[in-house]
Amino acid sequence: MNALTATDAGLVGCTRCGRVWPKDEGHCARCGAHLQAVDRHRLQAVWAWWIAGMIFYIPANLLPMLVTTTLGNAQKNTIVGGAIELWKHHNYGVAMIIFGASIMIPVGKFIAVAYLAVSVGNESRQGGKPHLHMLEVVEFIGRWSMIDVFVVAILSALVQLGFVASIHPGPAAASFALSVAFTMLSAQSFDPRLIWRGPDRERK
Repeated sequence: MNALTATDAGLVGCTRCGRVWPKDEGHCARCGAHLQAVDRHRLQAVWAWWIAGMIFYIPANLLPMLVTTTLGNAQKNTIVGGAIELWKHHNYGVAMIIFGASIMIPVGKFIAVAYLAVSVGNESRQGGKPHLHMLEVVEFIGRWSMIDVFVVAILSALVQLGFVASIHPGPAAASFALSVAFTMLSAQSFDPRLIWRGPDRERK
């Protein structure tokens, strides 16, 4: 038997503190947040931020992330190219961290958020818990997505030796930072309460 939810009981849950109130209430008396009923149309914001993040992620991988100048010779590296160069110089740990934080984590977040947004339309109440765990993982790993940008910023600040050697961020740095920001907004726009509402509840 399906468990009774707040929506079924005529209640609305606060998305900030979790307290439930009668659906006629406009604001949470505990934290003051605006109370909003579960609305499947809010997925439009999720998809909008998701598409924006994907648009900026493409040039972030095609354009140079790092521009290294040594004795007047400039070398441009993309995210993948920089990871490969680090691997060739036997910096395996750093190369794996850069590849994981800049390629694996963002791609995994894109897939996870898209899967959650698609699945809530046909999600049954019994199958919601694994998807809730997936959303928690996406929110947890989101803070590690900016490692590549941090590395570029640190190197740009430390390696400034004039004509001998200098490091500057490439145009991909801004695109990657925007992509990460938009992806985080997409995940934050997702209402986890939708996971527990199956299509039968929407029709009722």
